[in-house]
Amino acid sequence: MFVSRTVRTSFLLASNVFYCKQFPAQNGPDFNNPSSRYLGLTTRLSSTLAAMTKGSIEERIDGVLSDLKGRHPGQEEFIQAVEEMLVSMKPLFEKQGEEDYLGAFNVIAEPERVIKFRVQYPTFGPDGAELHTTTGYRVQFNSALGPYKGGLRFHPSVSESIVKFLGFEQIFKNALTNLPIGGGKGGCVFDPKGKSDSEVRMLCEHFMKGLYRHIGPNLDVPAGDIGVGGREIGYMYGEYVRLRGQPDMGVLTGKSTDFGGSKLRPEATGYGLVYITLEALKKYNHYRYLPEDRRAGVAENCFKGLKVLISGSGNVAQFAAEKVMELGGNVCSFSDSTGTLTSAEGFSEEQLKELFHLKNVKRGRLSAMSDGDGLEYHTGKSVWELGLTCDVALPCATQNEIQLEGAKNLAAGGCWCVAEGANMPTTNEAVDYLKTKVDIYIPAKAANAGGVATSALEMAQNSARLFWSSEEVDEKLKGIMTNIFATAYKTAQDFDRPWDLQFGANAAGFLKVYKAYKAMGYLKF
Repeated sequence: MFVSRTVRTSFLLASNVFYCKQFPAQNGPDFNNPSSRYLGLTTRLSSTLAAMTKGSIEERIDGVLSDLKGRHPGQEEFIQAVEEMLVSMKPLFEKQGEEDYLGAFNVIAEPERVIKFRVQYPTFGPDGAELHTTTGYRVQFNSALGPYKGGLRFHPSVSESIVKFLGFEQIFKNALTNLPIGGGKGGCVFDPKGKSDSEVRMLCEHFMKGLYRHIGPNLDVPAGDIGVGGREIGYMYGEYVRLRGQPDMGVLTGKSTDFGGSKLRPEATGYGLVYITLEALKKYNHYRYLPEDRRAGVAENCFKGLKVLISGSGNVAQFAAEKVMELGGNVCSFSDSTGTLTSAEGFSEEQLKELFHLKNVKRGRLSAMSDGDGLEYHTGKSVWELGLTCDVALPCATQNEIQLEGAKNLAAGGCWCVAEGANMPTTNEAVDYLKTKVDIYIPAKAANAGGVATSALEMAQNSARLFWSSEEVDEKLKGIMTNIFATAYKTAQDFDRPWDLQFGANAAGFLKVYKAYKAMGYLKF
């Protein structure tokens, strides 16, 4: 059994906090007295170590989770992400032998660095300008496999907990791509909706003023996420160049192809989601379960005739829909923050083009399309509340959008495949339920990896001063997503858990980071 220096440090810090909170100054240990301080710290350390190293696997998992909750109090989304992975990997922990995977997990689940900085920006209304102040975040979570890599999110829901959960997921998602990138995430509270270009630009510039010292092509390479697209990346890159006094194309990805961006970067997450789902459908021979009138040609084109529900209407949802329709599937829903737009027979190519224009040019709401032929708009409803029938569900909106009731609606509607395009779009309770009801469940760590994979390809092009064609990038993306599915599928098979792709993806990503940490000596005194 080992406990790393990192774990020891976190235990000692937790012990200081624990004793300072639990004992008033007049009654507690005298921290000016070294022997008293040592006694207090070692008592706390011993109890924490005991919880992590003694008892059954379930008790030890609970001990690790309890320790992480103590170090990150009140951060629900982060703890949810940690718990999902921790509990799902129980079969790995049961077979760890001389390896202490649980101890290593406790190390890996602690961010290497959390950076917070002040961001100020103006907005302009009829009464004049108003200055706003918010907090910018960058969680540089893990650099075992390479420079920190992950997006920036501008959204009203951003918090330290949200950014940590996203950064934690990013570690293992990036590991699954088999590309040399670590995990990180960032952002701030800001809603680009309804803001002018000037207001968005000034927010981006002020955000970069706080961030630029902490990033670089060999240190940390941010990209886009919710609320941060090509426009915002362009504004931030421009400010970075002004602050540094020189260009450095490799410092951000998601750039325009006019200045160092990669072909297919906007499409990559949505396309990648469909590519990995396609691999799963091929492997599963799902056409055997379709009615006779829907089987023709499906063996050759696995999406042909399938009814697909998609949530969201941003880049991921748009390009997932485009690829599904290209492959012959019927896309029957989109959603945004105000409601859901559905089509019983599937959106037409013309309607999809109209949606692209509405969202990317007009920056409007889906309700504007409610009068379209065969379309119905459901105000204030999510896709998963409507009880729609489908074969495949692709949640592409945001975290925790599928609650238990939504999962039950999917099962009742005949859904047999769920692949996650958003980050952690399904609650842990809903995931557990879906795994008992659907034939195929592909978690976000695997299904959502196409975006960051293509970001890494953009980094490679920037480093080599190359520019690949759309066909070249698409071929590489297909290969990466095919390999991610194969890795998750084989890992699940190796542990006698066929088609448990949640376990397969989590365990494969974790083991890659674990082996790197072990080789670098991070898991030894």
